[in-house]
Amino acid sequence: MRECDYGDLSESRAFLVAARRARHIDEPFPDGQSYRQVLTATSSFLNDLATGWDGARILMIAHSANRWALDCLLTGASLVDLLAAPFSWQPGWHYTLPSGWSGNPGT
Repeated sequence: MRECDYGDLSESRAFLVAARRARHIDEPFPDGQSYRQVLTATSSFLNDLATGWDGARILMIAHSANRWALDCLLTGASLVDLLAAPFSWQPGWHYTLPSGWSGNPGT
């Protein structure tokens, strides 16, 4: 999965992006994307999976914005809460896409 396009902040230090996260839930980063746009793209990806890969196990490699989108779409987590929480690394995350999923981007 493609990471959020941070536009003018691409390749900036992570703390600079983190300090502005909450302002870019719906408003795109300058010359980039919003986190809501990442949610929409991830939702489209999940719809493709539900259609063509139902019942299969896949490996998805992604960045934090995509993980937040998966947490919103598949677990009902709040995007606002996820963006405010400190990052907690782990060796991997597991998600289950319900059969016939046709969800919409979370909040």
